Amino acid sequence: MIFASDNWSGAHPAVSAALSTHGAGMAAAYGSSDIDKAVEQRFNEIFEREVAVFFVGTGTAANSLSFAAVNRPGGVVMCHREAHVVEDECGAPEFFTHGARMAPVDGALGRIDPGQLRHELARFRPGFIHAGQPMAVTISQASEVGTLYGRDEIAAIAEIAHEQDLAFHMDGARFANALAATGLSPADMTWRAGIDILSFGATKNGCWCAEAVVFFDPDKARQFPYIRKRGAQLFSKTRFMAAQFMAYLDDGLWLTLAAHANAMADRLRAGLTNRPHARQAWDTRSNEVFAILDQVTADALRAQGAMFYDWNLPHGSGVRMSETERLVRLVTSWSTEAADVDRFLAGMN
Repeated sequence: MIFASDNWSGAHPAVSAALSTHGAGMAAAYGSSDIDKAVEQRFNEIFEREVAVFFVGTGTAANSLSFAAVNRPGGVVMCHREAHVVEDECGAPEFFTHGARMAPVDGALGRIDPGQLRHELARFRPGFIHAGQPMAVTISQASEVGTLYGRDEIAAIAEIAHEQDLAFHMDGARFANALAATGLSPADMTWRAGIDILSFGATKNGCWCAEAVVFFDPDKARQFPYIRKRGAQLFSKTRFMAAQFMAYLDDGLWLTLAAHANAMADRLRAGLTNRPHARQAWDTRSNEVFAILDQVTADALRAQGAMFYDWNLPHGSGVRMSETERLVRLVTSWSTEAADVDRFLAGMN
């Protein structure tokens, strides 16, 4: 009953097998091996256009170096108030951009409101050097509270960003879960909707250590090899990252794994209906469920071996709880089993 995080899950057997297969013998280093090139071509096929792909070790590195690639003097990244980049990356985006700031934007349940984005951007008057200058907008898909942006919502934010010559970045730590939930193609969720740069996450969904930065205009990525090297993210044996991606993307495994994680979250959501001491805090569609439990129930579940985190209420959520209730986050993964979910739900009785 491990619902603490999808980061707790292991590597899928196909990924482990690929690491073993491609770990033998010799291969060119620093991203120039045959398997590196094959995986880069696979990304082109998935996104239905030529893209520039760069492997990195963590999602924080992917986000931070993406911002470094588009930074300006006094640079400001517009992000949701509760975005991972501002809440959970320990100042890494600011560090790797040499001082750029994360500027929070409001919006219901983890999603930037386009009207609020316009309002916040208007605070940066052209020529007023003291405030700095916006250089990017970033969204999380899926969001930190389990909600999703629709294609039209992404396009609306893209229009605002591009009107002001700002790069539009997507933090896709759970990109596969978002695709599986919406049924959109990778192209429709990203560049066709106006995304310029994607942090493509795979570690949470069955890989060991595999993240990538994807530029949808390769011309905009000309300086990124130097940025990645300076950021200590150019691995010598990149074939071990490429091997993971090869297995992950083969025959749609990545979407199959994400769909399973989402289905286990659906099972949780359904099981929370009409519970006397538990309820969903708000509707979610990815592999994260946010529930309100009374303290006695939460303690009982933990005593039975369940693992999950208490969570802070999102700003402006409107969710009300009594003094004896707690908001918790429940995250399913590719390796979550239905029996785990059922046992957890039974523990509420």
